[in-house]
Amino acid sequence: MKWEFKGAMVALTLACGGMMPASALMAAEAVFVLPSSEAGAPNHDPIRSTLVTLADALIYDRLVVQGADQGFYPHLATSWESSADGLSWTFHLKDGVKFHDGEPFNAKTIAWWIPKFAGTENEYLVAAIDKVEVVDDLTVRFVMKHPDANMLYNLSSGFMGIPSPKAYDAEGTNYGVTVAVGTGPYKLESFTTGVESVLVKNDEYTWGSAASENKGPAKIDRLTLREIADSSTSFLELKTGGVDAVIDVPSDILPQYQTLETATVQSMPGFGTFYMPINTTVEPFTDLKVRKATALAVNQQEILDKLFGGKGLAAHNFLIASLPESKVDPKFNISYDPEQAKALLEEAGWKAAADGSRSKDGKPLTVTLWTQSDTEFKRLTEVIQAQLKAVGINAEITVFDTSSIRAEYKKGTQQLAVRSYGWNNADILDWFFSGERLGYPNVSMWKDPKAEELRVKALTGSKTPEERVANFKTYHEYVLSQYPFAPIYEPVQTLVFNKDRVVVPATINGPQFSAQSVLDIEVKE
Repeated sequence: MKWEFKGAMVALTLACGGMMPASALMAAEAVFVLPSSEAGAPNHDPIRSTLVTLADALIYDRLVVQGADQGFYPHLATSWESSADGLSWTFHLKDGVKFHDGEPFNAKTIAWWIPKFAGTENEYLVAAIDKVEVVDDLTVRFVMKHPDANMLYNLSSGFMGIPSPKAYDAEGTNYGVTVAVGTGPYKLESFTTGVESVLVKNDEYTWGSAASENKGPAKIDRLTLREIADSSTSFLELKTGGVDAVIDVPSDILPQYQTLETATVQSMPGFGTFYMPINTTVEPFTDLKVRKATALAVNQQEILDKLFGGKGLAAHNFLIASLPESKVDPKFNISYDPEQAKALLEEAGWKAAADGSRSKDGKPLTVTLWTQSDTEFKRLTEVIQAQLKAVGINAEITVFDTSSIRAEYKKGTQQLAVRSYGWNNADILDWFFSGERLGYPNVSMWKDPKAEELRVKALTGSKTPEERVANFKTYHEYVLSQYPFAPIYEPVQTLVFNKDRVVVPATINGPQFSAQSVLDIEVKE
């Protein structure tokens, strides 16, 4: 409909004897649907926010970016080196870079930026940095408190987009809602929480990362990033021309896209998992036996085969399969075992009646099971509900709007939930199981002294990448042994686009669809 409207406006202008500007006639516009995992971001403040989206990756540049090969590519940093003891990192910065507000990007920017993380949820990304030294205008040095074998990954994080110091300080805590200023290929035009972000290209942009063939400016003049909770609605929008691409399409609706002649499906390796956090602070889940029984009731293979058509992987621990830290001792992996689940519930005092329902001291084994309003989540949660019932756990589903469910988690009243995350680094364990982040993102409300010791060692006590893998594997195994969650499913990442409207590179160079991908996309006029 939007193209019919544009055509009508052209006809009306000509009929009135007027002329439309050539830029209005030739503007390349596109509309993409964001993944459900990016829904509900309250702002575009990468420093203070706990959720970033594709919009943030397009508004802000990072020092380095990660490619599909898991390697790191120069961006605002042209090169870097670290000392042999890991206690110093030196970064050489790109010359001629400017923020959207005209302010220069240089070493002083970095010296301002790193301290801004203090006291935020994202402080852990730079916690190993003791101080920032400005060597010269285009050289900066990080003096470390301790070695950080994860430094380059941290700097490539979506939370490490660099905002304009001038704009950031001027707006204060309101930054990111109406004002978001970076050096990226796009500027923020408007933002409506839970609805959409509208971006316009930065015409001066010529410093794209080494992961993009196009260094800028972007080929799409105006890009709207929409949040659509219902996957069926996204499908209808692509089918009818309302949107041009849907990012991270749920597997259960993928067959419908494959029936469209105009749709092209492009898949990437997995970038996260679905899992069921178990609130360890509320009854009956304060009992390890009940948590274990609940986790063993989940039939991962059935979910993979019947709900997702065999696309993806059955998840048996918390990390994606491509990470070495996911290769735990097999005895720690969590797999479907309904008979053991029933036995554990019996041992915990939850006795089964003739109809299979369970109770203890006259109280029925009834729990809450939270989910979000996306179609995929609701379908998956209904399957989980049936699997829990099969071992005698009666789970009552509560559906929350996707944009508001995080606020509900922070209250800490949930018992079970169905969630997903997208991340390709073992430090996601710290994010979701740290005792310092109870409620959200630690929906399991899990705080365990031994876990905290292992977590800190993994984060700060690893001098080399190899040592870091070993420490995180030990931490991961302990988390698994305490059952604060149940693993469910590792999906592939799937992008569907209208081939009559956009041209997408055959290979997406990144661990997920991000800014370097958008720079290489063209719109057909």
